[in-house]
Amino acid sequence: MDWPIYMVFFFGGLSVLLMAGLPVAFAFMFINVVGVYLFWGGSIGLSQLILSIDSSINTFVLIPVPMFILMGTVMFHSGVAFKMIDVLDDWLGRIAGRLSLLAIGAGALLATLTGVAMGSVATLGSTLAPEMQRRGYSKSMTLGPILASGSLAIMIPPSALGVILASLGKFSVGKLLVAIVLPGLLLALAYAAYVVIRCTLNPSLAPPYEVRPAPLSRRVADLVVYVIPLVSVIFIVIGSIFFGVATPTEAAAVGTLLCFILAGVYGKLGWAVVKKAVSSATSITVMVLIILTGSAAFSQVLAYVGVTAGVTQLALALQVHPIFVLILMQAVVFFLGMFLEQTSILLVTIPIFMPIVIGLGWDPVWFGAILLLNLELATLSPPFGLSLFVMKGIAPAGTSIGDIYRAALPFVGINILVMGIMIFVPEIVLWLPGFMK
Repeated sequence: MDWPIYMVFFFGGLSVLLMAGLPVAFAFMFINVVGVYLFWGGSIGLSQLILSIDSSINTFVLIPVPMFILMGTVMFHSGVAFKMIDVLDDWLGRIAGRLSLLAIGAGALLATLTGVAMGSVATLGSTLAPEMQRRGYSKSMTLGPILASGSLAIMIPPSALGVILASLGKFSVGKLLVAIVLPGLLLALAYAAYVVIRCTLNPSLAPPYEVRPAPLSRRVADLVVYVIPLVSVIFIVIGSIFFGVATPTEAAAVGTLLCFILAGVYGKLGWAVVKKAVSSATSITVMVLIILTGSAAFSQVLAYVGVTAGVTQLALALQVHPIFVLILMQAVVFFLGMFLEQTSILLVTIPIFMPIVIGLGWDPVWFGAILLLNLELATLSPPFGLSLFVMKGIAPAGTSIGDIYRAALPFVGINILVMGIMIFVPEIVLWLPGFMK
């Protein structure tokens, strides 16, 4: 049997199971068991599958994932994140599109704390969207910035999805987390520039309103008390990785401890908060690890039956510039992003993509950063980006799914623009990792 037939069997079967509504982890596991039994020697293959599952999660590299998730759940359930939003609001004054900018700024900071796009969208949507509607903001300037800022969780470290990507691709977690700093900030600035320009040209999109004056001394004090400590945690985590003081795992552990300490200092670390934070982080982590086990086995089966080698040879044999291969790969991810969530996309594509990346001599960190931005785009892409449905669930009454789609499209365009910059100006990704020890 030739490898294209195997490919149709595995990817076709997986697609059918996912479209039937079977959870991602069970879909991978089912297709793995059937494929291993049929093509890998029956019971012998099943024994190998068990060993593969064990080795896929029995690794030190994955420990930052639960730590980064726990950082976010502590800050979210303690309410510290909401206070940070209030402080940022005081500092924005009368800037055009003030509340939309607040959504982007708060989203960038929440992204560093939660690492989960849907969590940021839910937080900002429930707190800012009703206020923006009350102030007369258009739906595009209400929904769009909240959706876009939530997706920054993937591109601003610490990023749990970044850890998973580097782990699956078998390249440096630390370098990838550092590499996405500049692209993530560029994306946030591009969002902010779009909001300011659009609201300046058309003030009716975000009507100005009177802002209660706040003494500079109070604003500075709030900034020092509620924002700088949280930002400092992120600098400590990323800085310790950048300067080689700590591994990503050690840095994640320190960051998590500091988040607990901060919540305690603010008087928000009660037993109820700890219970909710740990429970939420545990549920998310278990889900991620179960999916990873299925992906690792899926990768091995594809390699065994020759699909990985076949696709790699086909890509290397194409008589086109390598950049067109890269664009085609990103187009595949963009298409999948309209229907699947990010982890599922990673698990399906990485076994095929990474051998091509190595074969073409690309830097895996550069490719990984581009892929992460594309996965962020997946959360915003109509018709099935997950952040769109989170927003639909918490949006003010009268908001249709069409309104949400239209609000997301300009930010989809901005993401594609930044992705193009990352592709054609690789230094924006590789400059910072180049200084790492």
